[in-house]
Amino acid sequence: MWRRAVAAGRGVQGPLGMAGRRWRSGAGSPDRAAPERAPKIYTRTGDAGFSSTFTGERRPKGDPIFEALGATDELSSAIGLAGEFSSEKGHTFVDQLHKIQCMLQDVGSNLATPLSSAREAHRKRTSFSEKPVLELEQWIDSYSEQLPPLRAFILPSGGRSSAALHFSRAVCRRAERCVVPLVQAGEADPNVAKYLNRLSDYLFVLARYAAMKEGKEEKIYIKPEP
Repeated sequence: MWRRAVAAGRGVQGPLGMAGRRWRSGAGSPDRAAPERAPKIYTRTGDAGFSSTFTGERRPKGDPIFEALGATDELSSAIGLAGEFSSEKGHTFVDQLHKIQCMLQDVGSNLATPLSSAREAHRKRTSFSEKPVLELEQWIDSYSEQLPPLRAFILPSGGRSSAALHFSRAVCRRAERCVVPLVQAGEADPNVAKYLNRLSDYLFVLARYAAMKEGKEEKIYIKPEP
């Protein structure tokens, strides 16, 4: 997905857009240019079970890199759903969720650029700094200060917004588990794993915050009777 997006970017129109088409001189009328065709969403290049990294490598689709990319894609989708539920309730943190989805695209770009085969130009284009990690920590601290103390194990609940954020947190944990081996193997930036680790904490705190703001009850774990 990330490599395709980069490739598609090469074919976009320039700043002139439609005005950039050439006009025939002398006749006083424009050429009848053929209508521009949108690129097809399918490429058939993955039909044999292989896909490409940003560095141009062809790897099996079951490669750990694509497992991590898939989990990150799922995470962004889950956050998008949580954002829609939260927007319906008027939560102001939806802008943060949108920014996180954009950051996850950068996470994917880094993952799609295995360091073992990346040239310096690749690394500069897809590097991932610690700044987004620190921003998440600031958000976590801000919401945590407004929440009641945590005295029991909370089950995913607290209304649709909160439950969807809890689901996103669980997907985030899985994405992190996929990314950590890549970092340990030297294929991805350590800040990517840090970001996902901090993001799951953010989503947990935000789920509690959403339940509190909506006046919804958080269900807690009660040990069943033997």
